[in-house]
Amino acid sequence: MRTVLVVLFDDVQSLDVSGPVEVFNGAELHCPGTYRTRTVSRDGRAVRTSSGLTLVPDHSFADAPAAHTLLVPGGAGTRHPEPRLIAWLRERAPRAERLVSVCTGALLLAEAGLLEGRRVTSHWSVCDKLAREHPEVRVDPDPIFVRDGDLATSAGVTSGIDLALALVEEDAGRDVALSVARHLVVFLRRPGNQAQFSAQLSAQTARREPLREVQQWITEHPGEDLSVDRLAARVRLSPRHFARAFQAETGMTPGRYVDRVRLEHARRLLEDTPDGIEEISRACGYGTPEAMRRAFVRTLGAAPAEYRRRFRPAPAH
Repeated sequence: MRTVLVVLFDDVQSLDVSGPVEVFNGAELHCPGTYRTRTVSRDGRAVRTSSGLTLVPDHSFADAPAAHTLLVPGGAGTRHPEPRLIAWLRERAPRAERLVSVCTGALLLAEAGLLEGRRVTSHWSVCDKLAREHPEVRVDPDPIFVRDGDLATSAGVTSGIDLALALVEEDAGRDVALSVARHLVVFLRRPGNQAQFSAQLSAQTARREPLREVQQWITEHPGEDLSVDRLAARVRLSPRHFARAFQAETGMTPGRYVDRVRLEHARRLLEDTPDGIEEISRACGYGTPEAMRRAFVRTLGAAPAEYRRRFRPAPAH
């Protein structure tokens, strides 16, 4: 049985705690003997979360059990961490077989010197701060979670559930993880390298209405000719002027925006439909299955067929 020890502190984000805890407890219900989940705070006293909920821990730092998985959540309380918490993490984290952070919990791990030379992610709003204050840490702001050996970090809030499900699948198998996902009414489908934001959320919304309309048209017509020349013609601008204006107002080039939209659309079709790879490649504007395969491997590290096998939900019985 693996002991999952979750660290609590004042102003912790309640969902960073409850989301993973529900996943691990759900796995224990479906497969008894898999996990024992415990919580710990500095003195064993109740903590108040950032949303006002009160959480009562099982242990204090002094009597905490040995942890297989030590999970550090995030929240407003990570902004000015208590020295005793950092000292305890510095001492106890190396003893755990697996170290996990959710959201801004990565800031606490970095402060404790536990992320040096490691690839990590965190909530998009603090990735710049993490990289600036801890240049020894390799911060990747895009994925919803990152695995680096015995270290796993997630982007925050609901992505903590995604990461916990991935850990359950690794520990207890896909069937158990899928059973937990169904019970929680979430999808067992989001790979760690899925972006924290969709293309539309990653990009700023253009200020000028014609450019906003082009953004929406791209999203609704991924199979069309989306070259700069054709898009520029839709708004009656020269290609050069259009490309400059689009990047200035959205924060990304037209080509990058189109690439993201097409990849997202292809992923949804692979996950939600029985359509063939060739049909999907045409519908998403790739033209050929090979072009789509290259885009998937480059961005996701998996070919379309492998992506479908791993992330399309199994049919309900």
